[in-house]
Amino acid sequence: MCGIAGRILTGIGRVGADLVELMDAQEHRGADSTGFAIYGPARDTGYVLRGMGFDKNRLGRDMEEFRAILKAHGSDFLEDPTFLTDDHKHYSARMIIRDPRDIARWIRDADTMVEHFEVQSCGRSLEIIKDIGGSKAVADKHGVRDMLGTHGLGHARLATESSVVPNASHPFWARPFPDVAIVHNGQITDYYTWRDRLMRKGYRFLTQNDSELIAVWVSDQIASGLTPAQALKKSITSIDGVFTYMIADADGIGFAKDRFAMKPLVVVEQGGEMAAATEEQAVRRIFTGECDVINHDGPSLTGIWGVGNRSLAA
Repeated sequence: MCGIAGRILTGIGRVGADLVELMDAQEHRGADSTGFAIYGPARDTGYVLRGMGFDKNRLGRDMEEFRAILKAHGSDFLEDPTFLTDDHKHYSARMIIRDPRDIARWIRDADTMVEHFEVQSCGRSLEIIKDIGGSKAVADKHGVRDMLGTHGLGHARLATESSVVPNASHPFWARPFPDVAIVHNGQITDYYTWRDRLMRKGYRFLTQNDSELIAVWVSDQIASGLTPAQALKKSITSIDGVFTYMIADADGIGFAKDRFAMKPLVVVEQGGEMAAATEEQAVRRIFTGECDVINHDGPSLTGIWGVGNRSLAA
């Protein structure tokens, strides 16, 4: 019942505001939590981190421990971190860090803190913002409408298997791959089989959410030599379940639908821009005039929208 969305602009623009509209239109599909993956102007060096602490009374101790881990990997804060706290027990953090010597080794050590602090995204341009509540509430709290970028993803979640907590929300970062995020509507039935295989390869999962698995699975396939298009196509026959997902990196957004095509995806491409969502009424909040709507309702579909050429490869 979850709702997903993707947006591509022709250049740097108010992609955050557009994603809020797309997700507000689909809040009835799941208001347990809402999340956004925003791809802003890319940095030449340094990484943008988004993280969450689970006890705001520990904030000072958490940052001391986290900074020590950064320094052990040749990194440090390039700017003073910023924090957001409210009446909830958890807090959100945004940081800019110097490049660690090895991203995978660094995040493996940083993940020793996951009982009290979790890195939720890492990238030259990617920032993942997610929290409990509907689209407008999360946007108001985190300033999502003011975030600029070229493209991004959104998700409205109805929890069915894992807890209603901020870190179990979508989008998920494909740790340890910088700038890769995913949103997903559906269910993976061989989740534990694939999770065990990937864990034996050294990957770590921080939740019981099957969407986190897809992000890492696709990224691992690409790291093993497949093109993004080949990895998307392979997922249809390799992963068992009913699903539609969108996965993004710094270059664009891809999608895949399972063989049964039970989870919809509606797309509008116009004037070099793209909006995609689970429901047509959501994309029509972005494209309000006359436009051609593509309903990707067939089985075994994949495609990629590139931020540069914005062409759809089916």
